[in-house]
Amino acid sequence: MKKILTLVSSLCIFVCCSQENNPTKKVEPQQKNILLADPTIFYDSGTYYLYGTTGGETPLNGQGFMVYKSSDLQKWEGPAGSQNGLALKKGDAFGDKGFWAPQILKYNNKFYMIYTANENIAVASSNSPLGPFKNESQKPIIETGNQIDPFIFIDEDGKKYLYHVRLTKGNRIFVAEINDDLQSIKPETLTECISGTLPWENTQNTDWPVTEGPTVLKHDGLYYLIYSANDFRNPDYAVGYATSKSPYGPWEKSADSPIISRKNVKQNGIGHGDVFWDKNNKMHYVLHTHFNESTVSPRKTGIISIDFDGKALKADSGSFIFLKNE
Repeated sequence: MKKILTLVSSLCIFVCCSQENNPTKKVEPQQKNILLADPTIFYDSGTYYLYGTTGGETPLNGQGFMVYKSSDLQKWEGPAGSQNGLALKKGDAFGDKGFWAPQILKYNNKFYMIYTANENIAVASSNSPLGPFKNESQKPIIETGNQIDPFIFIDEDGKKYLYHVRLTKGNRIFVAEINDDLQSIKPETLTECISGTLPWENTQNTDWPVTEGPTVLKHDGLYYLIYSANDFRNPDYAVGYATSKSPYGPWEKSADSPIISRKNVKQNGIGHGDVFWDKNNKMHYVLHTHFNESTVSPRKTGIISIDFDGKALKADSGSFIFLKNE
């Protein structure tokens, strides 16, 4: 027995010495996929802020909007919101359920969050991208009907436009000029932009075609409306775009659409995101995918590089990555 104990002790000493003489590489923290749908990334003063629709088993699900932050788009920290991870929490917001599809913008030295709750659109403000965001009004921006997926575009002349989805015989994208206080629209300007009429936009031939998740930008005098089509649960959920010489349209859908789909990125249900530019002025699109080939939710967050090729908008499918949280 003593000989056995002596042998074991010798082996322990050898292993310990070997570890001291040949230290192993530092073990990196395990990273997990960030699970936000309908995401948006806002860049300010060297930091990227990521927001989106919460899902899955997180205890913050349905409580408002989480925010993650990063300095390089590779390593993400969070949830980092000022209120236990939340940038906007239920109670400070309009509505009490269905917190979906936020957008962040900086305007008049304040940060604004435009979002959906209770199938209506509201706006909250804060002094920091981390929050706390709070609503000045408990009224929605549009007080008639049901609408989701807001996006505010500010044109070169200072006019502001609220692109959004109205739930009427399908998910249809509309636009209206929004007043300077961002609290209400000019109802006489409300105009329909597009609906799901093309085969790729309704691959299941449903009676309720879906076009949603609008983002609008301007390039060389031309307006680009980037949107997603099909029901988000459909594996064919994908991203296309249309162009116009006016923020109201008429919009011409690109023959190249969809530019992001499971055919070129090899991910089911890929879409509904937002355009952002990194610190090197390179353009990207942040979006979500299905959780895996057989499960829709919780949806995973990723980014893909996009750019202009003349007047065409193209995505680099090889650049797609999922976002990870340390």
